[in-house]
Amino acid sequence: MNLNDLQNISDLFSNTEKMPVLFLGHGSPMNAIEENQFVQGFRKAAAEIPKPNAILCISAHWFTQGTKVTAMSMPRTIHDFGGFPQALFDVQYPAPGSPELAHETAGLLMPVSVEEDHSWGLDHGAWSVIKHMYPNADIPVIQMSIDYTKPAQYHFELAKKLNTLREKGILIIGSGNIIHNLRLIDWRNINTVGAGWDWAVEAREKTNNWLLDGNFNNIIQYQDQGIALQYAVPSPDHYLPLIYTLGLKDQTDDLSLFNDELIGGSLSMTSVRIG
Repeated sequence: MNLNDLQNISDLFSNTEKMPVLFLGHGSPMNAIEENQFVQGFRKAAAEIPKPNAILCISAHWFTQGTKVTAMSMPRTIHDFGGFPQALFDVQYPAPGSPELAHETAGLLMPVSVEEDHSWGLDHGAWSVIKHMYPNADIPVIQMSIDYTKPAQYHFELAKKLNTLREKGILIIGSGNIIHNLRLIDWRNINTVGAGWDWAVEAREKTNNWLLDGNFNNIIQYQDQGIALQYAVPSPDHYLPLIYTLGLKDQTDDLSLFNDELIGGSLSMTSVRIG
């Protein structure tokens, strides 16, 4: 990164008060076009924080070998799902990108090699929640991928390198679900708020207590915390965005929960605000 790059970034993203960090339980893609208590929670979260200069989103749906950041000026809206109504496929979220922020993010993560990507865009883990928070699509959005070859502790430590972005008005969002087991969904209660299998109720109680107590080690070592967590996190893709969020918490930050409900037996919409 040369002096001109630094000057450009400084011009675009001047110093601000430290921004909060959010983990959003995004749930079904249908939340993008439905009106329910969860999308109301996303809007409320946005209303309670300063309008960001830009957004960096770590989505469960960009799981790659190595780390990438989107670096195009106008990211496409990716409809990375099937079997849903045409109205969902018609949704576009034409937020600009930020090649400058992508470049700075890659620099902050050194010596990790980060690819500046020009082909991905915004997947539904990003746009399905951000569209409710900032419906005018007037805030630049970039995504950072999750390296599936690395353990949770690696991602927790990597997140710490992004902390300076919070002081440049950058809102960092992790988007996934703490409890996410599609094989065990109770389809009769797919839209029933509060519906959870016994193991999901146990996993929610444990993870909520660990979050509120600041016991992040148990959250990072989730595979060692018993059968309920093993059912809750059968694969790490939707869980690791939470780990990035927690890695950005410092000693002065408060932590609170919202949208804290189970649905469909095996999914949680629990979301986290830090700061």
